[in-house]
Amino acid sequence: MAFSLRRQHVPKILLALGSVLFLKLVFSSSGSNPAKNSVEEINVFERVTGADKTLNVQRYKSLQARIGRDEREDIFDDIVQDGIEDYWQRFHIPFVTGSDTSQTDVQNVLNAVESLLSLNGWVAAYCPTLVRPFGQNRNSDDAYGELVQGDHLYYIGLAIHSADHFLVDQLAVIVQMAKRFGTSNLFVSMLDYDSTDSTATLTDLCEAVLTLLGIPYRIRRVPGMTEDPTAAYYPAEEAHMRNLALEPLFELYHKRNIKFNRVIWLKGFTCPNDIFETLKVSVANEAALVCGMDWAAAELNGHFVFSDRWRTRDIRGDQFRQSKSSEKLDAVPPRDEVGAARYIAHLPFQVFCCEAGTHVVDPEQSYYKGIKYRYGIDFHNASLSDTAPERTPDAQCLDSTQAYFCRDLWTSKAREGVIDEDTPDHSATAGNRNVRRDGEQDPDWARRDEEDSDANAGSDFDAMPDSDQPLDSLPTGKISVPNSVYQPARILVNPRCVTTYAGVSHTQLALDLFGTGDDEPQGNATKYVLDDWEGAPESFVCQEQSQTGGRKAAKTQRLLGFSIHEELRRDETDL
Repeated sequence: MAFSLRRQHVPKILLALGSVLFLKLVFSSSGSNPAKNSVEEINVFERVTGADKTLNVQRYKSLQARIGRDEREDIFDDIVQDGIEDYWQRFHIPFVTGSDTSQTDVQNVLNAVESLLSLNGWVAAYCPTLVRPFGQNRNSDDAYGELVQGDHLYYIGLAIHSADHFLVDQLAVIVQMAKRFGTSNLFVSMLDYDSTDSTATLTDLCEAVLTLLGIPYRIRRVPGMTEDPTAAYYPAEEAHMRNLALEPLFELYHKRNIKFNRVIWLKGFTCPNDIFETLKVSVANEAALVCGMDWAAAELNGHFVFSDRWRTRDIRGDQFRQSKSSEKLDAVPPRDEVGAARYIAHLPFQVFCCEAGTHVVDPEQSYYKGIKYRYGIDFHNASLSDTAPERTPDAQCLDSTQAYFCRDLWTSKAREGVIDEDTPDHSATAGNRNVRRDGEQDPDWARRDEEDSDANAGSDFDAMPDSDQPLDSLPTGKISVPNSVYQPARILVNPRCVTTYAGVSHTQLALDLFGTGDDEPQGNATKYVLDDWEGAPESFVCQEQSQTGGRKAAKTQRLLGFSIHEELRRDETDL
C-alpha cells in the first residue's frame, strides 16, 4: 500500500521538480543577484516573449557596473566624509522621517547634481554663449530634433589617463546629452587607465551622478601594461584602452542583441551642440568616422595650434599644417584644395584619417564588422637594447592605433566592390593627386613636402614633437590597381566641432575660427553632405613611433605607399 502511494506521488514530484528547474532556468539570468560586472544574457522567458532591447537600469541592474575601484587612501577622503556628515545632519535627518518623505532627500540630491552639471561652471560655462556659423547655437531643439526623434542608442566611450583637468566637464556634457536623448538611450563606458592624479576620485563622482540619474554605465579602472615607462609602447596602450572601453558594446550586442547607432568618443572637452552637429554630419553622410578638431594642446601668443596631427591625414595622405587658430586662409590645416576650400567655408571635408578631439564612429561599418584597434608589433624595446634594428624603407608604418583603424576602414569598405566606371569624376586616378594619369608616382609630391617649412612641425598633446628627419621619396613604379577604383571609406572632419582643455579660452578660439558666425544662412542641411567621395591616396606621410618609451617616445617620418589591393591580398593570404 505504501509502495502504491509513492507511485501515485511520482508524477506530482516530477512535475514539481520540472517546474522548479524551469523557473530556475527562466530567472537564472535576471534573478535577484545578477552578475555585477557583466551584461545579463537573454533568458528563456525573454527569448519566448521577445527580448527587451532598452537600456533600462531599473529592470537590468547589470547595466550599471563598477570594476576595479581604486581603494587607496586619497587626500580628499576626509573632505568627502565631512561633506557626507554635513549633508546627513542638515538635510537628511530634518526632512526624512519615514518612507513617505524620502523623496525629499532624493530631490535635494538631484537638485544639487543639476546645479553642479548644468553647464554653469568650468569650461562648460561658455557653451551657451559661443557663436558658431550657420546659427549652430540657435534653435538647437529644431536643428537636432531628428536625432532625438529617431530614438537611437548612443554609446559614449572615454579612455582616461590622468585627465582630472576636464573629466567633470565631460560628465556635464554626458548629463546634457542624456537630457536631450533620454537616459535610457545612452550607455557610458568610462575606462580609467592607470591614472595617477585625482581621476580615481572623480570617477567616484561620475558613478554617483550616473547612478542617481539612471544612466547606464560601466566604469572600470585597470593598471598600466607595464610598470617600467621605458618599456611601454604607446600605440599598444592606445589599442588596449580603446578595446577595453568597447567591451560593453560587444557584450550588449552578443548577450542582449542590442545595437548602437553611433559610438561617441569623448576626448578633451567639447560642447554638447558641437557633438550633436557631428552626429548630424555622420548620419547625413552615412560616414564611418567623423572627427572634430583639437585646438587645445598648444598655445602660441594667445592663439591655439591644431593638435593630434599624429592621427590626422588629409585626403592626399598628407599632414595637416602647423596651423594656428588665427592663421590666414592660405595656411589652413588640410593641404588638398577641396578640403581647404571646405574648411574655409566651415564645411565638413573628407580626409584619409582623423581623430582630433571628440569623434563619432558608425559601429555598423567598423566594430560590428570585426574591426578593432590594433598596432604594429615590429617595434623596438629600448629597455632591452640601445641598438635599434635597421628597418627597410618599405617596412610597415608603426604609427598610432587610430591610423591603423583608418586604414582598416578603407580596406573593409573596398571589400564591398569597385566604383561604377560610369560614375562621373571617378577615373582610374581621380582623388589620388600624387599619381599621374599614366599610373606613375608623381615625384614632385614627395619633393614638395620635403621643401615645406612646416612639413615636420606642429604639436601633438599625446606625444613628443617629431624628429627633424626628412621624408624619403617613394620609389617610382607602376601601380597595379589604383585605390580610387574601390569603394571609398567615408571619413570626415567637421571643423565646427572643436575640442579644448581646461585653461583654454574656448570663446577666443571660436572667435578665431568662426568670427561672428553670421556669414551664412541658418538651416541649410545640404552643407553637411559631400557629393563626391574620393578614393584613398596611393601614399601617405607615415609618422611613426618605432620604439618603446611610453607617450614621450620620439617619432620619425617617412613617405610610405598604401595599396588597398595589396592589403586585400595580404588578408586573403592570412586567411
